[in-house]
Amino acid sequence: MSPPPETVPFFSQWETSDMTMEVLAEGAEVALRRDPLWQNSGAETPDEYAVWAANICGMACLKMILATRGEIVPTIELARRCTAYGGYVVTQGSIKGLIYAPFVSFVRETFGLQAEVMTNVATSDIPAILARSRFFIASVSSWIRWPEREPPSKGGHLVLVTAASDKGLRFHNPSGHTSATQENAVLAAVDFDRFFANRGIAVAI
Repeated sequence: MSPPPETVPFFSQWETSDMTMEVLAEGAEVALRRDPLWQNSGAETPDEYAVWAANICGMACLKMILATRGEIVPTIELARRCTAYGGYVVTQGSIKGLIYAPFVSFVRETFGLQAEVMTNVATSDIPAILARSRFFIASVSSWIRWPEREPPSKGGHLVLVTAASDKGLRFHNPSGHTSATQENAVLAAVDFDRFFANRGIAVAI
């Protein structure tokens, strides 16, 4: 697997990136109210931050993509703007999303990014996707932070794949719990496949 052509900045979906284990133990809406950096997210209150941060892995991936070209946009600011396109549906504190098709329209019209929803993607297809597009936002189980475990299901979480070959995939995980599972995590293709839901979004910059 060749190195990426440029460094891709990492951002967690929490402003304090080492809070994952607290979130898992106590729940996001309890743990994240204690995040001392919550205001950096663009949220107006700790409560708003706690609700959004648990659902914002896709915006963390977008933040990393934009940061690659020098733009830093707070995650919840991105989420609000994406919601206006239908990328999230918010009802009484419940958040549904990321919804892929509106996200594609959002990033194209707002940031000039070329994006494509992709389904029925085999793990072995990802190197070819990255040969055409700079990034692949992959739907995986959040259990990908524990590659030695068998996930209960596939999908439900998003990671940013930055490089891939037949031998393995390199990705940033917005909810990784250690440095090794957050930034430039690497899994063999056969292991990535155990978590991958065979869908995602290819993004070119």
